[in-house]
Amino acid sequence: MSEQILEIQDLSKNFRGLKAVSDVSFTVEKGKITGMIGSNGAGKTTVFNMISGQLAPSSGKIIYKGNDITGTKTYKYSDMGIARTFQIMKPLRNMSVLDNVISGAMFGRKHLSNAKEAREYALEILEFTGMYDRKDLFPKDMGTPYKKRLEVARALATDPELLLLDEVMAGLNPTETDEAVELFHKINENGTTILLIEHIMRAVASLCKKVVVMHHGQKIAEGTPEQVMNDPYVIEIYLGKEED
Repeated sequence: MSEQILEIQDLSKNFRGLKAVSDVSFTVEKGKITGMIGSNGAGKTTVFNMISGQLAPSSGKIIYKGNDITGTKTYKYSDMGIARTFQIMKPLRNMSVLDNVISGAMFGRKHLSNAKEAREYALEILEFTGMYDRKDLFPKDMGTPYKKRLEVARALATDPELLLLDEVMAGLNPTETDEAVELFHKINENGTTILLIEHIMRAVASLCKKVVVMHHGQKIAEGTPEQVMNDPYVIEIYLGKEED
C-alpha cells in the first residue's frame, strides 16, 4: 500500500455567508505529483491556503505525515518540510535573485550555520533550477517566466518534503511550459512530493499520477488524468467549457 504524506479530511472554509470550500477530502501520495484542477473560483487556492496555514479551516483536518497540523502557524511550516509558491508572485523586490534564494535557504530545514553555507546552497539551487546566470539580477529586471522560476527556487531552497505549486505555469508559452514540466519532474525525481494547481491540461497529464477536480468549492472527481478527462461531468462543467 502506498504511503500518504498528506491527508485532507472534510475540509471546509466559510467567509461569513459564503461557503468557499465544502467538505473536501483527498490524499497526496508520498513521492508522487498530485494535481488539482477546476474553473476560476472553484476553491482550489482556498484549499492551498488552508493546507499551507494561510487560512484556518472552518472545519475539517489537515494530516501531514500522520500528524494533525490543522491551525499550525505559518512560521512552523519550513521546519515541517512544507513550502509553497503563490499565484501572485511575491519576490523580495529589493534583493537580488541570489539573495532571494539565500533567504529561503536560511530559514529552511537544513538549519545552515552561517551565511556562507546558505550562499553555497542557494547557488546549488539556482544551478538546479536554471537560474544561475541570473543570480545577480533583481526581480524587476526579469520577465514573468523567470520570476515564476525564482518563486520555485526560493521555495525549493527550504528543502521541502512537500512542495505546493499554485499555477506556476500560468502565462507561459508552450516552450516555457515544457521547460517548467521538465523542472518539476526533476524536483520530484529528487524525492520531493508535489501538489499543484494548474489549468494547462497537457502539463497536468504529463506530471500527475492523480488529479482532484474542484467545482463551486466541492470535490467532484478524483482519479488519474485519463479518468478525470474522460469523466462526463468534468467535461461538461470544466473541460467542455474551456473548449467552447
